[in-house]
Amino acid sequence: MTLRTALFRLASSPRQEIFEKWNWKAAFFSSLIRGFIFLFANLRSGWKAAAGAMMAEWLFRACTSGFYGAITQKLGEVEPEWEGMAGAMVLLPILSHSLEFLVHWLRHTPHLKVSLISSITFTVFSTLFNLYAMRRGTMVVGRNAPSIGADLRAMPRVIGGFLAALPLWTWRSLRGYGA
Repeated sequence: MTLRTALFRLASSPRQEIFEKWNWKAAFFSSLIRGFIFLFANLRSGWKAAAGAMMAEWLFRACTSGFYGAITQKLGEVEPEWEGMAGAMVLLPILSHSLEFLVHWLRHTPHLKVSLISSITFTVFSTLFNLYAMRRGTMVVGRNAPSIGADLRAMPRVIGGFLAALPLWTWRSLRGYGA
């Protein structure tokens, strides 16, 4: 599927492509990790402020990250792979961090700049990782999707492959360039 086709399907059929394919795995892991990002980024303002930022992020991400996971899963079907990655790296941060900023600005999160920079940095890596994992059949939802237990058992292999992907691509490119 092309990037254009994937974006068209997401925009023209949001109920089927986003709402019905809400990715609970993405919602769970994203809210868990990002909650701690906001907790630690705001600890210097005291426990109460940090816990409030964490709870707001947990709630926000629990509600929204399943939708972002559904979008990521759809973009993971795009060929060539780099086009899906490029689309995800533009679309997802704009959607998620615009809303995230609004939520935390409205609740007066004390260290909003540090919190958002940390969250955006995490988004870059987590989006690339999720696309990689989803293209390999893990962290997906829907008919015939593996269980969360199967996903967790596959994680060492998936993480290893993800960490090796850039060095392997560089090595292959350099080897092919010199031939």
